Amino acid sequence: QVQLVESGGGLVQVGGSLRLSCAASGHTFSSSAMAWFRQAPGKEREFVATLSWSGSSTFYADSVKGRFTISRDNAKNTVYLQMNSLKPEDTAVYYCAAGDYSLRGEKYDYWGQGTQVTVSS
Repeated sequence: QVQLVESGGGLVQVGGSLRLSCAASGHTFSSSAMAWFRQAPGKEREFVATLSWSGSSTFYADSVKGRFTISRDNAKNTVYLQMNSLKPEDTAVYYCAAGDYSLRGEKYDYWGQGTQVTVSS
């Protein structure tokens, strides 16, 4: 059974920072691409960032490029999303996912339960 558990969400003011973590268990973490998606109330899930299994390739949504950084520690089976210069439009539930390196959610086989990020103005 594969499990992905996100943590690190919370309430932050505009311009602040948060670091999300996603711990993986029961899975060959080091051979999977990892990604972050988010879903705001009343909106569809959207891609945020992805990172290849080796960590050598990354891709970001235009809306977060230059502000968010995805990284991984294969020794700890954990992927991170460092979020800086947060904006109210970043408010959403953030999900981590494991699967093939892609911008498309359907390419990811495993998903976490999500962690809420709220950016207040």
